[in-house]
Amino acid sequence: MATEEEFRWLLHDEVHAVLRQLQDILKEASLRFTLPGSGTEGPTKQENFVLGSCGTDQVKGVLTLQGDALSQADVNLKMPRNNQLLHFAFREDKQWKLQQIQDARNHVSQAIYLLANRDESYQFRTGAEVLKLMDAVMLQLTRARNRLTTPATLTLPEIAASGLTRMFAPTLPSDLLVNVYINLNKLCLTVYQLHTLQPNSTKNFRPAGGAVLHSPGAMFEWGTQRLEVSHVHKVESVIPWLNDALVFFTVSLQLCQQLKDKCPPGPGARNSPSGTRRSSFVSRVCREYSCHSREYNCHSREYNCHSREYSCHSQEYSCHSWEYSRHSREYSCHSREYSRHSREYSRHSWS
Repeated sequence: MATEEEFRWLLHDEVHAVLRQLQDILKEASLRFTLPGSGTEGPTKQENFVLGSCGTDQVKGVLTLQGDALSQADVNLKMPRNNQLLHFAFREDKQWKLQQIQDARNHVSQAIYLLANRDESYQFRTGAEVLKLMDAVMLQLTRARNRLTTPATLTLPEIAASGLTRMFAPTLPSDLLVNVYINLNKLCLTVYQLHTLQPNSTKNFRPAGGAVLHSPGAMFEWGTQRLEVSHVHKVESVIPWLNDALVFFTVSLQLCQQLKDKCPPGPGARNSPSGTRRSSFVSRVCREYSCHSREYNCHSREYNCHSREYSCHSQEYSCHSWEYSRHSREYSCHSREYSRHSREYSRHSWS
């Protein structure tokens, strides 16, 4: 800020205006996550998402989402080898918590709590206070966004040991694994088909590490067996309100960063305006220099364009001049030839 008064106005007025704006945006985000106390009454509504993929029709199904939990699942799998159709669904007494949504919701709640503790009555005294608050809020928002954009990397034994495999009725066959996760704004279901490696197999056994999505050929040990992934089927469905939440996170992070950019990092800017003025002067000179540099570059580019145009016109003029000379020489030749023919014609006429 250029003056002490402007800095005081920033701390007393603009900071609180931005904090109000942030709270409004994050409350909208919290409504998408149906946070407790967000004004909704009764049980969270159920949403059905039809799973699909443009690459395969081996797996089809519907997942029912209720807040941060899968309350129902209905999945059909067509086995590649014999085209046998398998159907499995959640047991009626089971729900599967989606930890990613739950964690993202908790981080949003924490960010709102941090902002609510700095209401209109709170007086910020230094820029460092504002920076500290913005850093804390941005940390929660970044964690919330990362939970949705970065699914957990799991090993195949971890997926096999997951309680998700015991949610279905009838019980999943031993050669199938299922995983459900959030990736950005999508609800994803992955089905792994397995086959047992025989003890006399010549394949070099190398257990696969953690991954969001394992590929065919990935191997792992489960109990006394060595297993290999033979087929992978992934289907997904877009969750519109997750897309809204991600947009709210991005806008909020931008607002936080813009406010940070306006606040000097330490108390010195408030206590020594001369230092601020010097800093402001240097910044202004740098900006003017950048403007002049850009202007100079523009003029240079224009000059180069005009130079190239001039060269082109010069070359064209030279070409036209040379062509004109050629036509002139041709005309002279034709004139001489015409004169000769005229003289011959006159001679023949006289004779």
